[in-house]
Amino acid sequence: MGIITDIFLPLALAFIMFSLGLGLTGADFTRVAKQPKDFFIGLICQIILLPIIAFILVKLWPISPELALGVMIIAAAPGGVTSNILTSFAKGDVALSISLTAIISLLSVITVPFIVITSLGLLGLENISKDFSLISMAISMFLIVVVPTLLGMIFRKFLIDITIKVEPISKKISLVLFIIVLLGAILGEKDNILSYFADAGLVTLILNIIMMILAFFVAQLLGTGIEQKKCISIECGLQNGTLAIFVGSTLFGGGVYIIPAATYSLIMFLTSLIFVFIVRKI
Repeated sequence: MGIITDIFLPLALAFIMFSLGLGLTGADFTRVAKQPKDFFIGLICQIILLPIIAFILVKLWPISPELALGVMIIAAAPGGVTSNILTSFAKGDVALSISLTAIISLLSVITVPFIVITSLGLLGLENISKDFSLISMAISMFLIVVVPTLLGMIFRKFLIDITIKVEPISKKISLVLFIIVLLGAILGEKDNILSYFADAGLVTLILNIIMMILAFFVAQLLGTGIEQKKCISIECGLQNGTLAIFVGSTLFGGGVYIIPAATYSLIMFLTSLIFVFIVRKI
């Protein structure tokens, strides 16, 4: 793996998670106790329903096991930080969005390794799993996801005046870093990119659309309000593409394994903006 995968990608992800932490307070976690039903509906949709839908799709879709694993990696990833902004644009429940993003990101230390390693067995790729374990994946993700997030929260608590000034800048830097990571993933496979996109583009598009619609109606069925339905749908549509690319690159050497994360990351902003436009006036 090159310098981008070994050095830039982990640092970019750590900074993005640090930026997420800068925007969090203790209330974002304690709010769950006050609004448990909406939170747990979002949690179940994100970490249980989304991987199940992804697995059904990859078993039905004629793609290679390696691409299928890439789809499972992006499905396992927590929501992206931009979900909070788009939830605001959609006039959804921003507080719930922040809580879901924060807690599911921290839980990803457990959920992502479990989903990825389980998928290896279900997809017949056990032969590539010998170099890592659930514990080693969890430790790596703890260091790159949880620690920077907690550092961001500590920074905010003790240096609130500085945080108020730097947080908007850090979010812009995070977006730039995400774009660089995404472009790096695409350019790294430029010789095969068209065939990979042809194979993975449509399945990731369908996954994204199905999940946003399904989450909306699951939330409606279980009796959440309209603001909460908008939030949960957007949370389930916007995944942390940087984290998915990091997992695919560090564990499997990138290549075909990160293409679904790249295609999903390109698609999700367009579909989410369309969704925001549709539900904004509801």
